[in-house]
Amino acid sequence: MAGVVPAPPGAPAARPGVAAWLVLAVLCFVYVLNFLDRQLLSILAKPIQDELGISDGQLGRIGGLYFAMFYCILAIPVGWLADRANRVRVLAFACALWSAATAACGLAANYPQLVLARMTVGVGEAGGVPPSYAIISDYFPSGTRGTALGLFNLGPPIGQALGVAFGASIAAAYSWRLAFVWVGVIGMVTAVGVWAFVREPKKGGLDQPADSGDAAAALEPRPGLGQTCRAFFANPVLRGMALACGATQFVTYGMINFTVLLLMREKGMSLEDVALWYALVIGLGTMSGMVLSGRLIDRLARRSRTAYAYLPAVGLMLALPLFVAFVWVDSWRLALLFLLLPTGLNYFYLSPAVTLVQEDVRPNQRVLSGALLLLVMNLIGLGLGPTWLGAASDFFRASHPHNSLQMAFYTLIPFYVLAIALFLWLARSIRRQALQEANP
Repeated sequence: MAGVVPAPPGAPAARPGVAAWLVLAVLCFVYVLNFLDRQLLSILAKPIQDELGISDGQLGRIGGLYFAMFYCILAIPVGWLADRANRVRVLAFACALWSAATAACGLAANYPQLVLARMTVGVGEAGGVPPSYAIISDYFPSGTRGTALGLFNLGPPIGQALGVAFGASIAAAYSWRLAFVWVGVIGMVTAVGVWAFVREPKKGGLDQPADSGDAAAALEPRPGLGQTCRAFFANPVLRGMALACGATQFVTYGMINFTVLLLMREKGMSLEDVALWYALVIGLGTMSGMVLSGRLIDRLARRSRTAYAYLPAVGLMLALPLFVAFVWVDSWRLALLFLLLPTGLNYFYLSPAVTLVQEDVRPNQRVLSGALLLLVMNLIGLGLGPTWLGAASDFFRASHPHNSLQMAFYTLIPFYVLAIALFLWLARSIRRQALQEANP
């Protein structure tokens, strides 16, 4: 899977123009809405459970497996289409669809209706992130993409923080249903703005082919779906990165979907406190992690490509003991203090992963390759993480009726260890690939 020439070590990166930064800001806002829509369910879990009478296991499936089945699998044909079509229009249509489905969540009268609405949100969000990755990579030259993608990846923490603050405030003052409807309407208006004002960039316009062979390849017909999939999964580095990120997301998505419920039900936090203090922790912690990891990977990867693996591994090693302390303490105030650093360190994987994939594939394979990365990451992490944690909480309910979620959170510790091991294994694969390229 031929890529492009990255900036040589020590070379200054080309400076993107004002238009690139404006487009990045718009796409980041769309990503904020993407994640805000996705996280409203977990933020408003307790009032939804109280009204609709659903269990932790049902909540885990609707936020995990049911959502991921559509979100992950449909990302592949959407990515294939976007590599051949106008990526901006694909993104705008997807934003309109998931926003309308989010509004429909607020109208659900029972669990099956809520499941159907959440599945439709997954269908729409399948067309959100992969086209955005590719658009950004064609607005920002190599050497600046890590920073740009790191800033773009502020979407999840901002979306989660706004979701906590906005969703919890609206639910406390009015109703959880109104929060879904308002967010959906904002998203549909944003979709119209993306369609009208964001210009489609030239695919690969800022890349230089690695050699004359790649230059000739740029003139060949676009690679098919099967060809790109085979090339992605045959590459041990890309395959290893996807698996390591999947193990990491098993932890992060499990936490995202149940932390608010843990804080409220077992640590005594109120919905008003969630709207203020948990929103601050999520916003400050995760945003700092996203920005810092993007800046670090742009600098460290110029010295050695193993930084793509070692940076996430170190972040997870530092996060693990703090995560255990967060789960163990009874006070929600102490819990939030211990949670602050892990919310950033847990996301040290995302900017390195996206940057590595976008750098290692051809420009006309970027959307689909990004979708393949998300397929593996999200099927494992989003699909199984919340599902596992909800089922574990139901399992512990009989023996630990007052702290079943706390016991379930402890079961995430082995997955932390697994993710660290996979990133260390990935570093070996990167070194091995570099030696093979140096000595063909």
